[in-house]
Amino acid sequence: MASKIDSNLKVNPEKVLLETDQGIVDSEERKWGMPLKEVYKHGVFFYKEKEGKAIHLSYEDRLKLVAYTQQTAHGPFDPNSVPPLGVLDVIGRDRHAAWQALGQMSQIQAMAGFVHALDRLCPLFKPYLEAIQKDKEQKMQQELKREEEERSRIELQNRVMLEKQKQQSNKITEEQQVQRIKDALNAQTYDQFLQYAQQQFPGNFDQQAILIRQLQDQHYQQYIKQLAVDQRLANSTILNESGDTESENVKKEEMVKDCNLNETDIVAVVDNKSMQTLEKTDPNDYTEVYKEDESEDDGLPAVEDARMWTRDEIVQFKDSARSSGGMLTVGHGETVTIRVPTHHRARCICWEFATDKYDIGFGLYFEWSKSPTSEVTVHVSESDEEDEAEEEVYGEEELTVQDSNSDPELGSDRRVLSAVRPPVSLVVPVFRRDCHTEVYAGSHTYPGEGVYLLKFDNTYSLWRSKTLYYKVYYTQ
Repeated sequence: MASKIDSNLKVNPEKVLLETDQGIVDSEERKWGMPLKEVYKHGVFFYKEKEGKAIHLSYEDRLKLVAYTQQTAHGPFDPNSVPPLGVLDVIGRDRHAAWQALGQMSQIQAMAGFVHALDRLCPLFKPYLEAIQKDKEQKMQQELKREEEERSRIELQNRVMLEKQKQQSNKITEEQQVQRIKDALNAQTYDQFLQYAQQQFPGNFDQQAILIRQLQDQHYQQYIKQLAVDQRLANSTILNESGDTESENVKKEEMVKDCNLNETDIVAVVDNKSMQTLEKTDPNDYTEVYKEDESEDDGLPAVEDARMWTRDEIVQFKDSARSSGGMLTVGHGETVTIRVPTHHRARCICWEFATDKYDIGFGLYFEWSKSPTSEVTVHVSESDEEDEAEEEVYGEEELTVQDSNSDPELGSDRRVLSAVRPPVSLVVPVFRRDCHTEVYAGSHTYPGEGVYLLKFDNTYSLWRSKTLYYKVYYTQ
C-alpha cells in the first residue's frame, strides 16, 4: 500500500499538492472562522504594526516570518530572479537563506506557516483576530438591519401608494355612482323643473339654469335622505323577523281572526262624509304583517303594537273608496292628517289606503284627548312636524264645535279650551309605503279614549301631488 502511495506521488505530485492545500484552507477556515487569505492579510498588518512595540521577536523568528511572506508573494526561491546582494549585506543573505530553506513549499502552506508562527510567537494575535471577527459580525448585523429597514420602508411606501390608489379609485367610483344617480334623477325631473323655472323667470335663461340646478341639488339630497330611511327600515324589519319567528306567526293568526269579520259583526265604515256597512273581508288577502316597536310616553299608558299587512285588488279598492268619498289629493310638500276619534261601541280601529302611480309616507299616532265630536276630520299642513300638523285643530282661542252625530251624553254644542296640547303616543312611525302597487291595511286596539291621527306625508316630493284613497273602520 505504501509503495502504491509513493507511486501516486511520483506520478501526479501536483494533484497531491492541490488536495493538501485545499485541506489546509478548509482546516484554517474552521479554526479562525474566516478564510485563510483574510487571516494572513490581518496577520501581516498586525506584524508590521506591532513588531517592536507590542511584540518583541528574536532575529531568527523575524527571518522565518519574512521568509514566509516572500514564499507567499513570489513562490520558491530562485537565485536568478532575485537582485544581487552587496558584499556587506549580511541581513540580506540571511533572509535569502531562510527563504531558500522553505524549498518548494506552496503559497497556501507558506501563508499557513506564517499564521501559525505568529500565533505561537505572539499571544495577542488570536484576540486581535477575534475582535476583528466580532466587529465584522456586528457590521454584518447592522447591514442586515439596514437592509431590513430599507425593505420595510419600501414595503410601507408601496402599501401607502396602493392605499392611496385604492382610495382614489373608490373616490372616482363613488363620484361616478353619484353622477349616474344625479343624471337619472335629472332626466326624470328636468321637464318639470324647466317648466317651473320658465314660469318664475320668463325669458331669463341664466336665472332659469341657476334655479334648475338648485332644484336638482335639492331633489338629490332628499333622495339620499330617503334612501337612508328606507335602509334603516329594512334593517329593522330583518331584525324583527329573525328575532322571534314563532311570535310573528301567532300575531298573524290573531290579526286574521280580528279582521275576519262575520256577517253579524257590527262594523262601521268612517270617512269624511258618512258611515257605511263594511263588506266581508277575505283573510287570504293578507300578505304581510308589519310590527312597529312599542312606543310608550312618560306617564302614559302602554300602547300595543299595530298590525299592518298588504293585499291585492287595488283597483276594486280604489273604486270602493272613491264611491264612499274616501279620496283626496295630498299636494307636493304637504302632510295630510286624518283625525279619527275613538268610538264608545268599538274596541279597534282598522284602516286601508292606496295611491295612484307613486308612493306616500304613512304613520299613526294616538292623541290622549277626549274629542268633542265623533266626526272624522282632515287637516292639511306644509310640514310633517306634529306641532304644525295640529295648528288648525288646537289654538289658544276658544272653538265652538257643532256635532250632529255625537253621543247624547256629550251634547250637541260644546266649547273647547285648548291652551295646552294633549300628549301624543307614537304607534307607527312615518315611512314611505309602496301603496301604489298594493293596498296597505292595518289595525290597532284602542289604548283608551282619544283621537287617532293618520298622517300621510308628501313633504319629500317637490313637484308630485298624490291621489290618496282611504277607508277607516271601527270594529268590535
